Amino acid sequence: MSLIAEAPRTAARAESVAAGRAAGHGAASDPVDGISRAGEFLTFRLGAEEYGIDILRVQEIRSYEQPTRIANVPEFIKGVVNLRGVIVPIVDLRLKLGCPSAEYNAFTVVVVLNVRGRVVGAVVDSVSDVLELQKEQIKPAPSLHSSVDSSFITGIGTVKNGQGDDASERMLILMDIEALMSSADMGLVN
Repeated sequence: MSLIAEAPRTAARAESVAAGRAAGHGAASDPVDGISRAGEFLTFRLGAEEYGIDILRVQEIRSYEQPTRIANVPEFIKGVVNLRGVIVPIVDLRLKLGCPSAEYNAFTVVVVLNVRGRVVGAVVDSVSDVLELQKEQIKPAPSLHSSVDSSFITGIGTVKNGQGDDASERMLILMDIEALMSSADMGLVN
């Protein structure tokens, strides 16, 4: 099934899961001791890498629309959009995280997040799925050189594709989107 056909189903499932978890169903996946806990994650692509964020932070998924540019903001803050009367800053995660290219195409989407009571949009290449990861599927994030800010990476998730001996494994970079969006260089959340 193509990503274009699958995207509305993934978005609807993400919104449904987030609503259910917000109502008290499902485990939280806030980091504990720097490691993500088991729970459900929205997965998305930035370049060749796949990332996962706690589904509870996701408010909705929208197609990309050109935001209104604001002067004197960092390049990764693309501007703002009006989302049903709420002015929402749009952050291009591809630019923020140093992806080599950031092309806008039919797969480009904005994941609308609720971060510390503030609504923020995050531009990603495409949304993949909503996955439930168990504790044993999550490994601690590797230690990186001190000049590299990896404080928002909470773990590495592993997901098997297929079954039996032919099963391959893919890795997800699990991120604390609240920590990333709250960082001082973003200037979005106090």
